[in-house]
Amino acid sequence: EQLKQLGDQIKVPVHIQSNKNPYDAAIEGMKKFEKYDVLIFDTAGRNALDKELADELKKLGEKIKPDEVILTIPADLGKVAKKQSEEFHKLVGITGIFITKMDGTAKAGGALAACSATKAKVKFIGTGEHIEDFEVYDPERFVSRLLGLGDLQTLLEKAKEAEIKPEKVEKIVEGKFTLQDFMEQIEAMQKMGPLGKIAQMIPGLGMKVPEDLMEKQEEKMKHYKHIIQSMTKEERENPEIINASRIKRIAKGSGRSEAEVRELLQQYEQMKKLMKMLGGKAGLERGALGKLMKQFGLKI
Repeated sequence: EQLKQLGDQIKVPVHIQSNKNPYDAAIEGMKKFEKYDVLIFDTAGRNALDKELADELKKLGEKIKPDEVILTIPADLGKVAKKQSEEFHKLVGITGIFITKMDGTAKAGGALAACSATKAKVKFIGTGEHIEDFEVYDPERFVSRLLGLGDLQTLLEKAKEAEIKPEKVEKIVEGKFTLQDFMEQIEAMQKMGPLGKIAQMIPGLGMKVPEDLMEKQEEKMKHYKHIIQSMTKEERENPEIINASRIKRIAKGSGRSEAEVRELLQQYEQMKKLMKMLGGKAGLERGALGKLMKQFGLKI
């Protein structure tokens, strides 16, 4: 059912087996999707390879003749990963490894041992249960994460996927942004995924920021977005016109308190002042943030 939901999100059809055995369900799926160029067969997960599963996989492999056989291993599996991967490899010939649960504290030693045992390369890694948590494996990024050094390349790619516009970021850097710009950046950040995962990609930051603090900040961003959405276009573009009566109306419309509306306006003003204090383009260009922004392709 979860696989069906994920497929619906990215508009990929998924055939769910009815009361048939896995082999019959796979054959049924092959007939249903015979006009497609790529078919993915997801077999049931097992902690051990018993005779029933071995026979099932062997029979299925002989029938569908897969181009790739990818073994999924959680990063926290440990020493048994080597033995399991060897057994699966002898049976169906593993061509790639998919390491999941890379968002935890485990360092994937068992999964790497599986690669050694099967001579198969890591193809993908997973850092959660959502589509955006599925990544193509990159050796440099992987090692960087294991050492706690962050992953700027993935961060940059996620920023591009979220369609973060350089001109909008430049307005924020110069302290010339409106609440509308602020809300658009919140929406772009939300597309990139949880703040905790974004922080882990920034060298030196992921290990320093408590997870609960990130979660609170993420919740606050959602509230800020609702508050801004309850404002008129004129209020978003000219926040200085927002007086006590407008604050009361905005709070009622967004379902948040008047105190939260005032907090947002204060945060907005403080952020503008901070950017100007940093010296706008000239000041940022010399710092680490400036170097990071240049990697986004921003001219500062």
